[in-house]
Amino acid sequence: MKVKYFTSSFFVLLILILITIFYFKNKDSLSLVGIVETEYSVLENKNQESCLQCHQNTTGYSQYHNPKLIGCASCHLGDTKTTNKEVAHKGMILVPGNLVDAEATCGKCHPNELHKIKNSLMTTNSGLVAVDKYIFGEADSPDYHYHIRDIKNSAADKHIRDLCANCHLGAEKKEFGEITQMSRGGGCNACHLNYSKEAKSDLENYISSNKKELPKFHPSTDIFITNNHCFGCHSRSSRISTNYEGWQETLLDVDSLANKNEFRILEGNRVYKYIEEDVHHTKGMLCIDCHSSHEVMGDGKQYSHEEQAVKLQCSDCHFKEKPTTIPYDSLDQESLLVFLHRDYSHTDKQIMVAKKDKHPLVNTFVDSLGNAFLIGKKDGKLHVLKPQPEVCSRDQAHQELSCSSCHSTWTSRCIGCHTGFDKNEPRAFDLLDKKYGKGQWKEYVAEFSSSLPTMGVRESKTEKKIEPAIPGMILTIDKGSYAGKEAGTDVSFHRLYAPNSPHTTSKKVRDCKSCHTNSAAIGYGNGELKYTIKNGIGKWTFNPEYALNENDGLPEDAWIPFLKEVDQHTINSTRLDFRPFTVKEQKQLLLVGSCLQCHNEDSKVMQQSLVDGIKPLLQKLTEKCILPSWD
Repeated sequence: MKVKYFTSSFFVLLILILITIFYFKNKDSLSLVGIVETEYSVLENKNQESCLQCHQNTTGYSQYHNPKLIGCASCHLGDTKTTNKEVAHKGMILVPGNLVDAEATCGKCHPNELHKIKNSLMTTNSGLVAVDKYIFGEADSPDYHYHIRDIKNSAADKHIRDLCANCHLGAEKKEFGEITQMSRGGGCNACHLNYSKEAKSDLENYISSNKKELPKFHPSTDIFITNNHCFGCHSRSSRISTNYEGWQETLLDVDSLANKNEFRILEGNRVYKYIEEDVHHTKGMLCIDCHSSHEVMGDGKQYSHEEQAVKLQCSDCHFKEKPTTIPYDSLDQESLLVFLHRDYSHTDKQIMVAKKDKHPLVNTFVDSLGNAFLIGKKDGKLHVLKPQPEVCSRDQAHQELSCSSCHSTWTSRCIGCHTGFDKNEPRAFDLLDKKYGKGQWKEYVAEFSSSLPTMGVRESKTEKKIEPAIPGMILTIDKGSYAGKEAGTDVSFHRLYAPNSPHTTSKKVRDCKSCHTNSAAIGYGNGELKYTIKNGIGKWTFNPEYALNENDGLPEDAWIPFLKEVDQHTINSTRLDFRPFTVKEQKQLLLVGSCLQCHNEDSKVMQQSLVDGIKPLLQKLTEKCILPSWD
């Protein structure tokens, strides 16, 4: 008996030891399983739903949205206790995920994410509405908070309804099908809907069979977001998606193209020509490799403009000395889920975080030697993250410059726009309410082009930063036409530049002259900026490329006049904290530009100016040095 008792006790003890070892070796995986069970509310009646009696042998679902796990009604609703088609489909949502029904569908399992999305700028369009109302004179600031669903029918509101209101997440996706270049809105679908080849083929057969041949392949709802999901909305306005891929929009007509192979023709017959793609795009990186769920869905807070909502900085990956990191076991729930779905395994390594708000970049890690890596979400390719080059770290003369100021190769430019209201337009389409009416704002553009970005100054009480800018609104608005007045009797002219992140990053930086002797970069517009020396006196002159605008006497593409003060009451930017260079700052730029007339940028004296600044070198001038006269 004692031997048997001892043997039984031994095996019990052995089993307990093995369970303990298994737990500590797999506690991370077990914790993730717990998160999944919490996040995805497993329905008790999933095996009792009647849906699959008709929709048999369907496949294509993502792992965590399989009906075997959550049933069909979790997403589509309907009556799952009957086999009667009419009754079963009553209250059913064919395309779930739109924000109008998200609380009853996606939001049941993802309430935190839904809360974030509802407050994000992609849903509210607050910045777009605020700037438009500001420019139309209906608000005294571009920083007020709005929601696009609440706008009425003022001149600015109607302008948004007619020309801008397509691109917000609240726009409903009502038709079956994948996300395309023309897709707008769709709530959760906008990012998370994916159609396989089989799912697309089955959908075509279903529609062509008058909806009698039921699809066997279901589209997947997952986190595997491609650049196509971003493209529909972000190929408009500042054209970030097209810039990133290297394409600049033109005003060319498809039918007029002699060789269409030289151009890219988007859905809707928009014609683009190739300039140069972003270096990250050449590496095969996706938008979401940098902009994680924490940025894309937001953090639940309301922001006035997108630059406030975006927390990621170039220096988070291309750090100065060492990156900011956290251990794997400090990841928040959302990040853990992404880590799980991506099947990452670097649980034993430090994970990089954005310095501003500490949100994790779960596709990055730092090894034991301090080397940083990024795992490409498109193909799993491992990218080495290189620290800042020495010149960025030691340069004392350009500390106020943003990374994109030097590393952006080009950006889009749009000038000569006129906006007027055609009260007689018979088929005006309201992009917000999705219905036709009479009378519509119409936009007439003179020119699309591209160039190195203009520079502007982002300034607050605590910081001053030089950032790229583009012509945001160089336009006339015929406000009188909306009020029923005769055309041209109440026209307002605006010359506003907008801060811009071009997403045309290059490893190679723009050279010194492209800032210090470039008229467009400083804000004068394209033209000949020339330094001449006569009778020992140096002088800068500027001859613009474009004719002067009759409204303010400046070149059509300019931001500011050449070396003249701007009236402090003049509105010249789409932001209150973003402005052009002052005359004093222009002179500082051109002073260096005059030195570059003789000294190459890689010369000893110019390289020394990067370390010490220009002032110490001005004490060592020779007779050959002729500095500009500002009289």
